[in-house]
Amino acid sequence: MKPVIIFRHAAVEGPGYLATFLDAHQIPVKLVKIDQNEPLPLSIVDYSGVVLMGGPMSVNDDLPWISPLLDLIREAVAADIPVLGHCLGGQLISKALGAVVSPNPVKEIGWGELVVSRNDAAAHWFGDMESFNGFHWHGETFSLPANAVHLLASQYCDNQAYAVGKHLAFQCHIEMTPEMVESWCDVGTEELKSASASPAVQDPADIRQNLPLHCFFLNKVANQIYTQWIKGLVN
Repeated sequence: MKPVIIFRHAAVEGPGYLATFLDAHQIPVKLVKIDQNEPLPLSIVDYSGVVLMGGPMSVNDDLPWISPLLDLIREAVAADIPVLGHCLGGQLISKALGAVVSPNPVKEIGWGELVVSRNDAAAHWFGDMESFNGFHWHGETFSLPANAVHLLASQYCDNQAYAVGKHLAFQCHIEMTPEMVESWCDVGTEELKSASASPAVQDPADIRQNLPLHCFFLNKVANQIYTQWIKGLVN
């Protein structure tokens, strides 16, 4: 099988539970560390799927790798190679498909309820789930591109996930492990302090409370979603 290519945009925002999942299913992976200036491939045809992780930058920033990465996303969608985006990754998919990425009304950081939409696409991806506790760390949000079906919403951000056929974009994070949450809280100490007035930003102690249990249940949700997503991989 051709490998799944994963684009990492920050050292602490790796594939997390997704890496564990793909390894368990014996799916090969090619990790491209954009944060270490590793080059992008010229084409996406050598890969069975495309994954885009999170990062602290904005898709609207003037960074040299954003435009060619958007081209690769569009190439993958045109070739029916499934694309999966987490947070910044979801915003990259949105921009590549002609949607708008703009500031969210409030910054959203920490654990919070995500409500699953009631439509056939949501039932396909989430089964009989009606809601779950997801992880958030974002200040921007995306609009939905053409032909997208809404999948998730939270109290503070309406567009938390959508599908375009076999392609998935998340504003939230479903890939978290306890180690990732801990490292984000450490790296993001100043951001947490500066954003503490937001009603959607949790105190670090609250984020860390019952962390293994939170991640255990989130991994179960991710397992459901990733299981559906890999069905679309191109051999």
